[in-house]
Amino acid sequence: MLAYTTYSEAGGVGKSTLAANLAVADARDDRNVLVVDLDPQEASVSYLLNVGDNRDDATSDSLVRHMVERERGPFSHLIETNEGVDVIPAHNSLEQLDRHLSRREEEANDFGENWNRNVQLLRVLRENNVHEDYDTLIVDPPATADVKLYNAIHSTRSLLVPFEPSGKGRKSVDGLEDLVPGLEENLDINVGVLAIVPNRFRGTNDQQDMLEEMRSRKYDIPVVLNERGSLFEGCWRQRCSAFKYVEEHRTRKRDYELETLDRLETLADHLRQTVEAPA
Repeated sequence: MLAYTTYSEAGGVGKSTLAANLAVADARDDRNVLVVDLDPQEASVSYLLNVGDNRDDATSDSLVRHMVERERGPFSHLIETNEGVDVIPAHNSLEQLDRHLSRREEEANDFGENWNRNVQLLRVLRENNVHEDYDTLIVDPPATADVKLYNAIHSTRSLLVPFEPSGKGRKSVDGLEDLVPGLEENLDINVGVLAIVPNRFRGTNDQQDMLEEMRSRKYDIPVVLNERGSLFEGCWRQRCSAFKYVEEHRTRKRDYELETLDRLETLADHLRQTVEAPA
């Protein structure tokens, strides 16, 4: 199974945009795809894929409840589907996930139980056969390096990193080089970077230099996504993928937007081949 966490220290909607569109690209290739949204912000992949309208219902079941073993129903009832993609939507309780997990861990320790707060998403996914039932798993946590990211990494062991070629974007990649060894040491697992995906690329000299610098660091950079503000802003406005937006909300097809869709499909295919290639 292809499994990865989308992560960028710089944050922003580009991370969720990439996660949603790669999920749809895989679904359009007849793969079973599950997206787990761990980002409590309103502008998350759940919003973009038009699911999770009960996120502020404190009485509803949620992934957080399953992670602390206080579920109110079967795991399958958490899943909503749009554009062929299964999604476990974000819930407002994610804002208190750290507190809920800490309290559950303390309770377990009081009874002499071995209970690790950083592997509870992995436990839930394994208990519900996600790694057997799905071809692709994408986990989208917030930009902060906290318990949500740690649970995401334990579940996927791989990072996909959107990168905006700017000073802030460069700093986020610099931070990545410190983050990955720290994750490996703290979580006692191996963490790989599948690829870095430059986006909002305008081809200026500074951006070209920055792109070459990233390549010199031996990161895999399969595609570069050019500046497509109108396309991706339209996706957020219509709450859909770029594929659906071009097909249903554009009266005139624009060659440069079709090229962007091709690059998203190329990236999705590249990620599949990277994981499926023999060692």
